[in-house]
Amino acid sequence: MILFILPLMIGPGSWVIIGLAVLLLFGGKKIPELMKGLGSGIKEFKNASKDDDDDDKKDTNSDKKE
Repeated sequence: MILFILPLMIGPGSWVIIGLAVLLLFGGKKIPELMKGLGSGIKEFKNASKDDDDDDKKDTNSDKKE
C-alpha cells in the first residue's frame, strides 16, 4: 500500500534531484539507450498480453461452436 502513496509524497524538486542523479550515474549517452530498451520491453509486453487475449477469445468462440 505504501508503494502507491510514495510517488505522491515526492515533490517536483525531489524528482529533479532524482533525474540529475540518474544522469550522473548513467551519463547522457546511455539514457536514450535505456529508454529505447524500456519502450521495446513495454511494446513486447502489450503485444504478448494482446495475443493472450486473442487466444482467450478463440478458445471461447470454439467452445460456443461445440
